Amino acid sequence: MTLASVRTPGRASGVAIKALGVVLALIGLILAGGGLWLAAIGGSPYYVLAGLGLIAAGVMLFRMRMAGVAIYAGVFVLTFIWALWEVGLDGWGLIPRLFGPAVLMALVLWAAIGLGEGREGRRAAGLTLAGFVVAALVFSGVVYAVDGPAAARPLPGPHYALRDPSPMPAGADWPAYGGAYSAQRYSPLAQITPANVTGLQRAWVFHTGDLPSHFAANTYGAEDTPLKVGDSLYVCTPKSRVIALDAGSGRELWRFDPKVADIWIPYTAACRGVAYYAVPGAAPGSACATRIIWGTLDGRLIAVDARTGLACSGFGQGGQVDIKVGMGPVTPGMVSINSAPTIVRGVVVTGHQVLDGQRRDAPSGVILGYDAVTGALKWAWDVQRPDLTGLPAPNDMFTRGTPNSWTTSTGDEQLGLVYVPMGNTAGDYWSSSRGPLEKQVSSSLVALDVATGKPAWTFQTVHMDVWDYDLGSQGTLVDYPTPAGPVPAIIVPSKQGDLYVLDRRTGRPLTPVREEPAPQGGVEPAMRSPTQPHSLFNTLRKADLTERSMWGMSPIDQMACRIQYRLASYKGFYTPPETTRRWVEYPGYNGGSDWGGIAVDPVRGVIVANYNDMPNYNRLIPRAQADRMGWAPRGQNRGGQLGEGSEGAGDPQVGDPYAIQVNAGWRMPWTKLLCKEPPYGGIRAIDLATGRTLWDRPFGTARRNGPFDIPSGLPFHIGTPNNGGAVVTAGGLVFISAATDDLMRAIDLKSGKTVWQDKLPGGGQATPMTYTAGGRQYVVIMAGGHHFMQTPVSDALVAYALPPR
Repeated sequence: MTLASVRTPGRASGVAIKALGVVLALIGLILAGGGLWLAAIGGSPYYVLAGLGLIAAGVMLFRMRMAGVAIYAGVFVLTFIWALWEVGLDGWGLIPRLFGPAVLMALVLWAAIGLGEGREGRRAAGLTLAGFVVAALVFSGVVYAVDGPAAARPLPGPHYALRDPSPMPAGADWPAYGGAYSAQRYSPLAQITPANVTGLQRAWVFHTGDLPSHFAANTYGAEDTPLKVGDSLYVCTPKSRVIALDAGSGRELWRFDPKVADIWIPYTAACRGVAYYAVPGAAPGSACATRIIWGTLDGRLIAVDARTGLACSGFGQGGQVDIKVGMGPVTPGMVSINSAPTIVRGVVVTGHQVLDGQRRDAPSGVILGYDAVTGALKWAWDVQRPDLTGLPAPNDMFTRGTPNSWTTSTGDEQLGLVYVPMGNTAGDYWSSSRGPLEKQVSSSLVALDVATGKPAWTFQTVHMDVWDYDLGSQGTLVDYPTPAGPVPAIIVPSKQGDLYVLDRRTGRPLTPVREEPAPQGGVEPAMRSPTQPHSLFNTLRKADLTERSMWGMSPIDQMACRIQYRLASYKGFYTPPETTRRWVEYPGYNGGSDWGGIAVDPVRGVIVANYNDMPNYNRLIPRAQADRMGWAPRGQNRGGQLGEGSEGAGDPQVGDPYAIQVNAGWRMPWTKLLCKEPPYGGIRAIDLATGRTLWDRPFGTARRNGPFDIPSGLPFHIGTPNNGGAVVTAGGLVFISAATDDLMRAIDLKSGKTVWQDKLPGGGQATPMTYTAGGRQYVVIMAGGHHFMQTPVSDALVAYALPPR
């Protein structure tokens, strides 16, 4: 019998074989049609060729001919060779190229049994078994390739003795958002180590009671890092409520509710932290001798007694000041404080978030300094009006639409400087309307003299930013080791992935920074900078995307992503925005590094940085078209709940010629998978002295990720998007949650391997902290979830400790 001969199998198997033929032919039609399109626009010809092969195989199987088996086997072998040629042994790259075709190969070999007779039937059965074995081996190889151990270089220390300039360093306490005002996120505690961390267990869980209403259901993001001073823990909830707990038991001591209405929630209801201040010379135990100061979602700065939670009546009006005074009209939700203020030399320095993408004449991004005792305004820094040092005249206002600082600043008590990470003007994706001073400070780190509010120096990380690459990370103060001795420095992480090391006295780079040519063109060709700064110290950014970087769960959606890639404008890093077609922004606006920042072990000399690795798929929408689509700014009701869609998904940018449409992460609309190949997030250890990477691995498992937003439950380290930072301890551990798999982890700093983990009651999009109470070291994480990261919302604060001795 020849391969082309016909056999009459049983009725049931015959129907199944015909059905398989139809499936192959339909898949082939999709691949051939899409592949022809892809090839016509300069893409890979594989898909059209494979599609034609599948059509032929399907037709032959439908006609009950063994030739269908041979044709598909040939397609599969060529697919295997092509896949290895495109991506080598890259496990995640092989999955969409081989997994689906391998499953079809097994089904086709099964069909061969039904079509074969005698020796041919036995041969087909053997081929079927071999096919399953090959598929299993391929899958096992893929699993190892994507989930194998991370290589690590030896740690450089311990041989450092880097001082912390903070007046209250971390240790038994965690007195500031970043551990101390140096923001090193380092603790000298060493009770918990890699040797005993497997015994870590929940010591207590506290529920804040702050859960979203129906109106705010799509807005919550519990990003808080509590403070610990003395016997008390201070927690801030998404709606700006502050709760004091007993640090050892988690028992509530007091709470203060500023009564923020839901209408004031911007894109995310979040409070990242509060500030602690001890009034110099105040009698111990007197009212507000120690105080908690924080900002609210409706733009107030509040001070309460750290012991009792009662408002400090001498601070502003009844314990609060309104930062919106002098800003002119403010629509609810347009101005909010969601990061902890920074207190340097008795001055409370606060920025605020101005809701992105709404209108060019949004409220001012003015930076304000208040007396920590009286709440009196000491100075104001209006970017466009440097001579204005206080409130504007009654009929005047701070310059509208100027760059704002929505994240956490860093303070140096000894130098009297506060380091302010600046964002962009109110129109992120259009630069022609910006003033000359706005252009100088957008997406820059600005060192302000805390006595006057005047800039001491400025370091810009992006020239003429139209990518929403504002500085989201808090800078970290270190003494940078040089041959001439340690130099006071600040490490500046960026959304682009670059890490800059600057002399914090002058802003001068201590490690090489090179201006490199940047792509030109777009809708504002005259505004694009010919060069952009690149740090040569270390960058978390990966190589530019190519068509081969496209991904999916099958060849079909991978092909669709390849078509999208070819149709879009992509000139590499800093591709200029366009309006006639989509343009690819990589990295996307979530980083690189975002508000979680970095952690630094100043003894071992190691930086720990978790990061995102995802593109955005964007398009500028002409004003008339955006108006027809009903894209209106906050305050002009578009219907629905707060927080619908991702940030930038349909932002009107009123006052500029274009609105902006952002596909954050570049997700496919039907499978919900990202078009870029994993990983989508990672964590890296870096030698502080040299910038050399010690280890780097994907961060986050696929437990809660999968096609169609269905959790796969798979434990593979796919590397997920992550928000929140890490804490590193003298015990040699990195504590972090941040990823979308809802796990709290302890990572061995030496190897980068996870040595302990626990499932949280909600998403852990917050930075943990650690302290001691009653002789035990605790590690605490806010597990409140996050709407943008699509993790479960909760109100749980979870504390871990080793069992009592």
